[in-house]
Amino acid sequence: MTDPASARPELRYPPLPEALLVPVYDNHTHLDPSVTSGRPVAEGELDYREHLDRASSVGVRGIVQVGTDVETSIWSAETAAIEPRMLAAVAIHPNETPRLEADGTLDDALAVIDELAARPRVRAIGETGLDYFRTGVEGRSAQQRAFEAHIEIAKKHDLALQIHDRDAHDDVVATLRRVGAPTRTVFHCFSGGAELARECADNGWFMSFAGTATFKNAQNLRDALDVAPRNLLLLETDAPYLTPMPHRGKPNAPFLLPHTVRWIADYLGTDASMLAAQVSSNTEYVYGHWDDEPVTSPPNPYGTPDQKDGE
Repeated sequence: MTDPASARPELRYPPLPEALLVPVYDNHTHLDPSVTSGRPVAEGELDYREHLDRASSVGVRGIVQVGTDVETSIWSAETAAIEPRMLAAVAIHPNETPRLEADGTLDDALAVIDELAARPRVRAIGETGLDYFRTGVEGRSAQQRAFEAHIEIAKKHDLALQIHDRDAHDDVVATLRRVGAPTRTVFHCFSGGAELARECADNGWFMSFAGTATFKNAQNLRDALDVAPRNLLLLETDAPYLTPMPHRGKPNAPFLLPHTVRWIADYLGTDASMLAAQVSSNTEYVYGHWDDEPVTSPPNPYGTPDQKDGE
C-alpha cells in the first residue's frame, strides 16, 4: 500500500463530486485487480466494493465492468454474479488478438467468451473492435477475425456489443454493415466527430461519451454531441483512464462520472437531472436492469473476486 505522505499529488484520487439528484450508470469501466493494482494513490488502492460504495454515494447506481482478455472477462462475470451494482461485458481486446493468433490460442479464448456470454449477468460482448493506433498493419487480420467472431457471439446470445474503435472508424462501420450489427451496438469512448455520429444515428447505434468530452482539445466530440440524438447517448468513465476535467491526469473512478454528466448537460443546454434520466433510460434499454437477483457463480479457476494474489 502506498504511503499517503509520500504519494505524489497527481496520483491521488480526486475528492467526491456533488451527488447527482437523478442517478446514472457508468456503462464502461475497469475495476478488475489487473487494471487497478499497481496504480499508487494517496489513500491506498481501493477494491471494487469501495469503488462502488463511493459511486453509489454520488448517484452512480451501477456499472458495466468490462473484460479485456480471458482472465479479466472471467473475473468480470464472476464478480457481477455476486455484486448487484455490477453487470459484466466480456471480450478479447483487439490489441490482444494478434498475440493470441500468433500463439494459436485465439480460438480457445473466443470459446471462453462464448461460454461466459451465456451467464445471466453478462450483458454485453466487449470491448471488441479495431485499433489501428497501437497495432500495426500486420495485426489487422487477427483483429478483424476476432471482431467478426465477437459480433456473432453477441447476436447468438442477444447481447449488446461494446466497440473499441481507435483510428479505425471506416473499417469498423464497414464491418458492422457487412456482418450485420447486433440490435444494441455501442461505440464505447466515442472518438469520432459529427460524420461518425450521423452514421451512428442513422443506424441506431449508441454513442458512449467519456471524460474526453470535457477536454479543451476535443472539438470533434463537441461536434458529435451537436448531432447525436439524446436517445442514443450513454456515459462512461473508462476508469482508471480518461479522468474528466477538472481532474484530468489523476486516477479515474466511477464516482467521478457526475463531472462528465454535468459538463455534457451544460454543453447541451439542458439540466443535469434531465440528461441523467435520459441516459439511465438508454442504459437500461441496452443492458437490462441491474436489480436482477445476483447468484453464486461456478468456481473460478483464476481465483474468486475476493481472493488476493498468492492465496
